[in-house]
Amino acid sequence: MGLLFSALLIALAASTLGSISGIGGGVLMKPLFELFNIASVSTTSFLSGITVLSMAGYNTAKILSAKPSSLEMKPIFPLALGAATGGVIGSKLLELIKHFLSNSEKVGAVQAACLAVLCVGTIIYTLNNRKIQTRKISSGIVTAVIGLILGLLSSFLSIGGGPFNLAVLSYFFSMDTKHSVQSSLIIILFSQAFHLIDTLLCGNVPPFEPVMLLLMIGGGIGGAFFGSRIGKKLSNSTIDKLFIFILVLVIVVCIYNITKFI
Repeated sequence: MGLLFSALLIALAASTLGSISGIGGGVLMKPLFELFNIASVSTTSFLSGITVLSMAGYNTAKILSAKPSSLEMKPIFPLALGAATGGVIGSKLLELIKHFLSNSEKVGAVQAACLAVLCVGTIIYTLNNRKIQTRKISSGIVTAVIGLILGLLSSFLSIGGGPFNLAVLSYFFSMDTKHSVQSSLIIILFSQAFHLIDTLLCGNVPPFEPVMLLLMIGGGIGGAFFGSRIGKKLSNSTIDKLFIFILVLVIVVCIYNITKFI
């Protein structure tokens, strides 16, 4: 019972913060699940993806139904299409590495190390983004490739999203923080949806408690509900500060998990 309650609290808190900042929530959920030994690496990855899919689905429905919508729709479709493809490729790459290493803890260490490095790079960009000349990509093909890379990374790292989404959207499409958050959540939805379909079709679903799955879905939707309301009241600068705080927390937890797995 204690583990179930802890899992629900982590899912709710991670989804709330992920909804506000656009990172999805899995980037917090996965390392925290591993930190508290709530489930195995494979089960954690699966449940994290389901939770983030629930959160992103709720948020995307809210974003697309808003009238009038301030979201820049032109790059969204190729980004989402690329993310969906990348989600499947990332899943295959992860399975290949699992087979090669034949040890789930080593896989967890590789994922944690990659995530920590990407978070450090994202923090450096975020702190200096006002000094950096951003771009405005208009090519649909280039946009789809960018989405593919984002989807691949989120799927491979099993975080259901990516802290690097916001940095990429800011640099390549000159989006401000709130538009980057909205676009990131839509990318996450497509990436996770296709990743889940691929997992089901390939029969790679790990063992899990049905009750925990229901709690994770509830936590994801609840986090999206609270996060969307809180996010509307926050300024871009406040969201940026929260974003950096989350990344620092993720790096600390990842470093701990690397030492634990090794």
